[in-house]
Amino acid sequence: MSAAEQPAGGTAGGGGNAAINAQVAAAKTSFYWAMRFLPKARREAMFAVYAFCRAVDDIADSDDAPAAKLAALAAWRREIDAIYEGTPVLPLSRALAGPIRSYDLRRGDFIAIVAGMEMDARADIVAPSLDELDLYCDRVACAVGRLSARIFGAPQNHADRVANALGRALQLTNILRDLAEDAARGRLYLPRELLDKHGIKDRAPSAVLAHRALPAVCAEIAAMARKRYAEAGEAMKGCPPGTMRPAAVMGAVYADILARLEKRGWRRIDDRVSVPAPLKLWYALRYGFL
Repeated sequence: MSAAEQPAGGTAGGGGNAAINAQVAAAKTSFYWAMRFLPKARREAMFAVYAFCRAVDDIADSDDAPAAKLAALAAWRREIDAIYEGTPVLPLSRALAGPIRSYDLRRGDFIAIVAGMEMDARADIVAPSLDELDLYCDRVACAVGRLSARIFGAPQNHADRVANALGRALQLTNILRDLAEDAARGRLYLPRELLDKHGIKDRAPSAVLAHRALPAVCAEIAAMARKRYAEAGEAMKGCPPGTMRPAAVMGAVYADILARLEKRGWRRIDDRVSVPAPLKLWYALRYGFL
């Protein structure tokens, strides 16, 4: 593969696991707090998956033309094939090869993540249908969860149930948290059926966010997310003790974000909501040792 054909962002983590670990630790995301209590091998596997997700997400969010984004993501599709064929080229790909073998990670889940990024890369998503939104959530969030749950060590069926519920809950929460940021990019992930239901006919993101019925739409999305959090919690009960600790931490942090968003309301969406680092650590301690 020539340099021009290599996946953009493919050198994320540059020198291997140590650099990837440093990259994730420096970000101090909710993901970092949730994963830090995993055994070293599983933690490094998760950090490699995270670095892959960041690499392809950075492509989709770049200012490049759609054709350039799609070409870079197509290069990642080829690189994923190369990993499974035993011929990875990039440092990040080589960091993924071991976890893929150790935890039987599915090629289809990696491809689904790339496909989700392609949805963003082709054109700005504006008022998708509920079905399109669900597909997007499955690709960009649930597929990550399915990879993660296998690394955690949960049996496949139970792991997938948790991933499919929690992934949707987390992504819907992200959509509500990032309304203003997404609108600045020309994106609007609120589904058209709910906009129509509440009398919002304009599809321009800025106009939707200024509409008096926006709180009603957001309240319905929040209710959808809470239902998914509850489903994920029930599904976790069927998993072996301890295997879903990181997922429980992530669920607790993001459910807290959702509660803070609802308390803030939907008229001050420029007011960024986040969970303070000490509280993230408390969630990690509370759920990390269940």
